[in-house]
Amino acid sequence: MKKSNVNFVIDVETTGLDFRREKIIELAAVKLVNNEIADTYESLVNPMQHIRMSSINIHGINEEMILEAPTIEEVLPEFLDFIEDKPIIGHNVIFDYSYVNYASLILYGKELHNRRIDTLQMFKEVFPEERSHGLESLLRRFNVKLETKHRALADAYGLAQVYGKLKDLYDERFNWQLKQLDNINYLFERYLRLQALIQVLQSEMGDIKSVFKIYFEEGGMPIEASNGELLTYLKKQNYQYDYNRLKKLIDKYDLSDKIYKMNLGLVDRMIEGTSLDSEIREKMASTRINITEQSSVVIQKPEK
Repeated sequence: MKKSNVNFVIDVETTGLDFRREKIIELAAVKLVNNEIADTYESLVNPMQHIRMSSINIHGINEEMILEAPTIEEVLPEFLDFIEDKPIIGHNVIFDYSYVNYASLILYGKELHNRRIDTLQMFKEVFPEERSHGLESLLRRFNVKLETKHRALADAYGLAQVYGKLKDLYDERFNWQLKQLDNINYLFERYLRLQALIQVLQSEMGDIKSVFKIYFEEGGMPIEASNGELLTYLKKQNYQYDYNRLKKLIDKYDLSDKIYKMNLGLVDRMIEGTSLDSEIREKMASTRINITEQSSVVIQKPEK
């Protein structure tokens, strides 16, 4: 008898974006048995702290709604019992995992060891041409409509409905790739031809765009194509700021989540380099909370 395949689609709603400072306010999971929905779990959570307005604008959960809700100390044991040690699925699953894992570390001193399956990455690989790879785009791709958006159970349930279809396509793509390994030499030659063609096309497009720029600088008006797309000319002003004054305002009005996007590549280079004192580099390295690995194919030109 074939063993059942059990996974759990999870979703969390939170007070903000930083899992070390912010808290869970809603937890949900949908149990999948052989990619069919079998059970659900959902609970609001009283975070015992302020909910950022930017987060309320997304999920609609305000502080009045969670006043009578149980705390994470009450909810987390139920949630962990529900998902067991089975794989967890999420759209950008590291976000949901980080909150649940951090709560488990704080309450029990234990990390989660559930295997993570990220449908965001799967969606990007199967449909790279999509302009957006958010959950709404994924659901729209498979004609799934949600009456409620950005609530934990609704999002988890929607993702559960499309996961089997997405996985089938993802697996088919991988199987097709495996079958091409016998043709790897020919594919490399073919890839180089495509690369050369793209470079020529990019050069040609750049040349034409230069004509467009001259056209507008000579007073030309916007042009509408037969399909409705509009050719226009935009100018953007760039400003310099008094860093110290700006930083005070950012701190005063708690705008750091909206403004700062940390350059983690630069942080890694600072930690691995020698430009900083070793003690500072060690302290920076101690803030690392997770490690992922990315791989890429590099084509080296022959020396002439």
